[in-house]
Amino acid sequence: MENISPKIKILLDLMSFRETRIVIDSEHRKLSIFIDDDIVKDHIPNLLSAFDHLFNLILHRENTPAHIVDLNYYRRERERLITELARAAAKKAMMTKSEISLPPMNAYERRLIHMEITTHPELATESTGEGRERHIVIKHLNS
Repeated sequence: MENISPKIKILLDLMSFRETRIVIDSEHRKLSIFIDDDIVKDHIPNLLSAFDHLFNLILHRENTPAHIVDLNYYRRERERLITELARAAAKKAMMTKSEISLPPMNAYERRLIHMEITTHPELATESTGEGRERHIVIKHLNS
């Protein structure tokens, strides 16, 4: 795993990102990249998707399992927001005893919602919709 970091650093340098730092957490399979560049702030979601694909290709070539790639803590903050959304929706579903539909999300974000709602035995989740419109419905089991 120690030979991955220099390869990623070289790629980032070739992309003209100079102020970079890479942290690899093999135990939790996370790869965090920090780039101190103003242009990155405006394009994090697109860059994150591209970096995720590119750096996991490198990991695959090195026979290393895929890692979750984060860029400037964007994914970590997004996970926090999604978890807060799940908690608020769970509270609303408990109070109203009705179904709560959440906005469309990607598979990873939907998984975070499903995992959070499992802590509520009176609630269940279901993914509905297709493609970009796929979203979660939280249901109260006693309604």
